[in-house]
Amino acid sequence: MNDKMKPALIGGVILGILSAIPFVNIPNICCCAWAIVGGIIAANMYIKSSPAPVRPGDGALLGAIAGAIGGVINLIVGVPLQLAFGNVAGAVMTNIIASQNPDQAEAMRAQMAASGASVGSAIFFGIIALVLLTIFATVGGLLGVVIFEKRKGGVGAPPPPPPPGGFGGPGM
Repeated sequence: MNDKMKPALIGGVILGILSAIPFVNIPNICCCAWAIVGGIIAANMYIKSSPAPVRPGDGALLGAIAGAIGGVINLIVGVPLQLAFGNVAGAVMTNIIASQNPDQAEAMRAQMAASGASVGSAIFFGIIALVLLTIFATVGGLLGVVIFEKRKGGVGAPPPPPPPGGFGGPGM
Protein backbone atom coordinates (compact mmCIF):
# COMPACT_ATOMS: atom_id res chain seq x y z
CA MET A 1 0.00 0.00 0.00
CA ASN A 2 1.54 3.30 -1.02
CA ASP A 3 1.88 6.15 1.45
CA LYS A 4 -1.29 7.94 0.26
CA MET A 5 -3.64 4.97 0.28
CA LYS A 6 -3.66 4.31 4.04
CA PRO A 7 -4.78 7.86 5.03
CA ALA A 8 -7.26 7.95 2.13
CA LEU A 9 -8.66 4.55 3.12
CA ILE A 10 -9.11 5.58 6.76
CA GLY A 11 -10.69 8.92 5.83
CA GLY A 12 -12.94 7.17 3.31
CA VAL A 13 -14.10 4.53 5.76
CA ILE A 14 -14.90 7.20 8.36
CA LEU A 15 -16.88 9.35 5.95
CA GLY A 16 -18.59 6.36 4.33
CA ILE A 17 -19.81 4.85 7.58
CA LEU A 18 -20.91 8.17 9.07
CA SER A 19 -22.71 9.03 5.82
CA ALA A 20 -24.51 5.69 5.68
CA ILE A 21 -25.95 5.44 9.20
CA PRO A 22 -29.44 6.94 9.47
CA PHE A 23 -29.72 9.99 11.75
CA VAL A 24 -25.91 10.08 12.12
CA ASN A 25 -25.81 11.19 8.49
CA ILE A 26 -27.81 14.37 9.21
CA PRO A 27 -24.66 16.61 9.11
CA ASN A 28 -24.33 15.66 5.44
CA ILE A 29 -27.41 17.79 4.79
CA CYS A 30 -25.21 20.77 5.61
CA CYS A 31 -22.61 20.83 2.82
CA CYS A 32 -21.73 17.13 3.05
CA ALA A 33 -20.00 17.74 6.37
CA TRP A 34 -18.88 14.12 6.90
CA ALA A 35 -17.24 14.14 3.46
CA ILE A 36 -15.28 17.29 4.29
CA VAL A 37 -14.26 15.78 7.64
CA GLY A 38 -13.08 12.58 5.90
CA GLY A 39 -10.95 14.58 3.46
CA ILE A 40 -9.45 16.64 6.29
CA ILE A 41 -8.65 13.47 8.27
CA ALA A 42 -6.94 11.89 5.25
CA ALA A 43 -4.86 15.01 4.59
CA ASN A 44 -3.90 15.36 8.26
CA MET A 45 -2.76 11.74 8.49
CA TYR A 46 -0.72 12.08 5.29
CA ILE A 47 0.90 15.33 6.45
CA LYS A 48 1.96 13.70 9.73
CA SER A 49 3.65 10.82 7.89
CA SER A 50 5.17 12.81 5.01
CA PRO A 51 8.85 13.81 5.30
CA ALA A 52 8.39 16.64 2.76
CA PRO A 53 5.86 19.47 2.77
CA VAL A 54 2.53 18.41 1.28
CA ARG A 55 1.18 20.40 -1.65
CA PRO A 56 -2.51 21.30 -2.06
CA GLY A 57 -2.73 19.01 -5.09
CA ASP A 58 -1.73 16.07 -2.89
CA GLY A 59 -4.47 17.00 -0.44
CA ALA A 60 -7.03 17.22 -3.23
CA LEU A 61 -5.99 13.79 -4.53
CA LEU A 62 -6.20 12.29 -1.04
CA GLY A 63 -9.62 13.81 -0.53
CA ALA A 64 -10.87 12.53 -3.89
CA ILE A 65 -9.67 9.00 -3.13
CA ALA A 66 -11.19 9.14 0.35
CA GLY A 67 -14.46 10.47 -1.10
CA ALA A 68 -14.64 7.70 -3.70
CA ILE A 69 -13.96 5.04 -1.06
CA GLY A 70 -16.53 6.60 1.28
CA GLY A 71 -19.05 6.90 -1.55
CA VAL A 72 -18.72 3.20 -2.38
CA ILE A 73 -19.10 2.29 1.31
CA ASN A 74 -22.14 4.56 1.53
CA LEU A 75 -23.58 2.87 -1.56
CA ILE A 76 -22.98 -0.66 -0.23
CA VAL A 77 -24.04 0.01 3.38
CA GLY A 78 -26.30 3.05 3.06
CA VAL A 79 -28.67 1.79 0.38
CA PRO A 80 -29.81 -1.25 2.39
CA LEU A 81 -30.06 0.90 5.53
CA GLN A 82 -32.09 3.48 3.63
CA LEU A 83 -34.45 0.78 2.41
CA ALA A 84 -34.74 -0.70 5.92
CA PHE A 85 -35.06 2.53 7.90
CA GLY A 86 -36.28 5.03 5.32
CA ASN A 87 -39.85 4.82 6.57
CA VAL A 88 -38.69 5.47 10.14
CA ALA A 89 -36.80 8.61 9.08
CA GLY A 90 -39.80 9.73 7.05
CA ALA A 91 -42.11 9.18 10.02
CA VAL A 92 -39.83 11.26 12.26
CA MET A 93 -39.78 14.10 9.71
CA THR A 94 -43.56 13.87 9.32
CA ASN A 95 -44.04 14.10 13.09
CA ILE A 96 -41.80 17.16 13.24
CA ILE A 97 -43.76 18.80 10.45
CA ALA A 98 -47.08 17.75 12.04
CA SER A 99 -46.20 19.62 15.20
CA GLN A 100 -45.85 22.80 13.11
CA ASN A 101 -48.48 22.36 10.41
CA PRO A 102 -50.81 19.29 10.45
CA ASP A 103 -52.11 19.93 6.92
CA GLN A 104 -48.64 19.91 5.44
CA ALA A 105 -47.78 16.70 7.34
CA GLU A 106 -50.76 14.93 5.79
CA ALA A 107 -49.63 16.02 2.33
CA MET A 108 -46.14 14.70 3.11
CA ARG A 109 -47.56 11.34 4.26
CA ALA A 110 -49.52 11.05 1.03
CA GLN A 111 -46.43 11.90 -1.02
CA MET A 112 -44.32 9.30 0.83
CA ALA A 113 -47.00 6.64 0.36
CA ALA A 114 -47.22 7.41 -3.37
CA SER A 115 -43.46 7.37 -3.98
CA GLY A 116 -42.50 4.47 -1.70
CA ALA A 117 -38.94 3.35 -1.11
CA SER A 118 -37.76 1.46 -4.15
CA VAL A 119 -34.43 -0.22 -4.73
CA GLY A 120 -33.94 1.73 -7.96
CA SER A 121 -34.42 5.12 -6.35
CA ALA A 122 -32.18 4.17 -3.43
CA ILE A 123 -29.39 3.12 -5.81
CA PHE A 124 -29.87 6.27 -7.90
CA PHE A 125 -29.57 8.51 -4.84
CA GLY A 126 -26.62 6.40 -3.64
CA ILE A 127 -24.76 7.11 -6.89
CA ILE A 128 -25.53 10.82 -6.60
CA ALA A 129 -24.22 10.69 -3.02
CA LEU A 130 -21.03 8.98 -4.27
CA VAL A 131 -20.36 11.87 -6.66
CA LEU A 132 -21.14 14.52 -4.03
CA LEU A 133 -19.05 12.80 -1.35
CA THR A 134 -16.09 12.67 -3.75
CA ILE A 135 -16.40 16.36 -4.61
CA PHE A 136 -16.74 17.52 -1.01
CA ALA A 137 -14.00 15.19 0.29
CA THR A 138 -11.70 16.74 -2.32
CA VAL A 139 -12.50 20.13 -0.81
CA GLY A 140 -11.82 18.63 2.63
CA GLY A 141 -8.41 17.37 1.46
CA LEU A 142 -7.53 20.87 0.25
CA LEU A 143 -8.70 22.38 3.54
CA GLY A 144 -6.69 19.80 5.47
CA VAL A 145 -3.47 20.86 3.75
CA VAL A 146 -4.23 24.53 4.37
CA ILE A 147 -5.02 23.89 8.04
CA PHE A 148 -2.33 21.37 9.01
CA GLU A 149 0.67 21.87 6.70
CA LYS A 150 2.91 24.34 8.50
CA ARG A 151 6.28 23.36 7.02
CA LYS A 152 7.98 25.58 4.49
CA GLY A 153 9.99 24.46 1.50
CA GLY A 154 9.40 21.89 -1.16
CA VAL A 155 8.05 22.68 -4.61
CA GLY A 156 6.35 25.94 -3.69
CA ALA A 157 9.31 27.46 -1.80
CA PRO A 158 10.54 30.86 -2.97
CA PRO A 159 14.09 31.08 -4.32
CA PRO A 160 16.85 32.25 -1.97
CA PRO A 161 17.69 35.96 -1.94
CA PRO A 162 20.42 37.17 -4.31
CA PRO A 163 23.95 37.33 -3.00
CA PRO A 164 25.23 40.70 -1.73
CA GLY A 165 26.38 42.88 -4.57
CA GLY A 166 23.87 41.60 -7.12
CA PHE A 167 23.96 38.76 -9.59
CA GLY A 168 26.84 39.94 -11.73
CA GLY A 169 30.50 39.48 -11.01
CA PRO A 170 33.06 42.22 -10.62
CA GLY A 171 32.84 44.95 -13.19
CA MET A 172 29.24 44.31 -14.19
